[in-house]
Amino acid sequence: MLDGMSMDQLRTFIAAAEEGSFSAAGRKLRRAQSVVSTTLANLEAQVGFALFERTGRYPQLTEAGRAMLELARAAAHSMDEFKAKARSLAEGLEPELAVAVDVMYPIAHLTRAVQAFHQAFPSTPLRLYVEALGAVLQPLLDGHCRVAVIGSLPEIPAGCASEFLLSVSAVTVVAPTHPLAALNGMVPRAAAAEQIQLVLTDRSALTAGRNFGVASTRVWRLADLGAKHAFLRAGLGWGHMPLHMVEADIASGALVTIQLDMFATAGPGFSMHAIHLADNPPGRAGRWFIDQLKQG
Repeated sequence: MLDGMSMDQLRTFIAAAEEGSFSAAGRKLRRAQSVVSTTLANLEAQVGFALFERTGRYPQLTEAGRAMLELARAAAHSMDEFKAKARSLAEGLEPELAVAVDVMYPIAHLTRAVQAFHQAFPSTPLRLYVEALGAVLQPLLDGHCRVAVIGSLPEIPAGCASEFLLSVSAVTVVAPTHPLAALNGMVPRAAAAEQIQLVLTDRSALTAGRNFGVASTRVWRLADLGAKHAFLRAGLGWGHMPLHMVEADIASGALVTIQLDMFATAGPGFSMHAIHLADNPPGRAGRWFIDQLKQG
């Protein structure tokens, strides 16, 4: 009996357990409730015990059902990985590699990875989207790219696999003529809130209504990191920047670092991750490119 158990039965079991009812599981799986009920009854007949207690308004997992749920999830996950790996191997070398890269990722490291990619895969075109926040993720979700390198968006979305690449240091800077530069020691939050903060805006709608690292009541939003850099040098506001982009300015005195009392360290930082859809991993070229990005 157990040899006839199917992955479809396990996925139906997981959906019913997670959704809390057979009807909700049916909506999630786009099946009639009667089909869900029959599928689960057949599964219970095969394993030889009840997975759900059906005496109440909503079905509840039995003790045995709870014990089997994690195993079912692990089996479904393994099957997803098997399918993804098979798809990747069958595909072989991608005809084109499209990657969305967070604007905070060090450009020198990215350039080295691209140069190495060109040497290793000279006949594979490379298409890069350089964005910030949700706009890095959007091309991946839309199917326009295979890999996204995120850092300024501090969340890994559901349905995505992630692997750490590197950490990017960041600092809070102002021009030497800016009012905050004249303050000694830790800059009070109230003082920073009175001054214009320059903030990168999200070209996508994924972070609409949300703010990351915003402490001022006066905010100018810019869609381009280069423009933000130029505005900071011109004394038009204060803001957070990746250290690699302003290191020369700090050394020359064109910008000075400040420490705000809302941060425990010298400045915020970014943890860079390469992500892809869990069911659509990169092929050989994409995998190679990710490994290059890890080397920094």
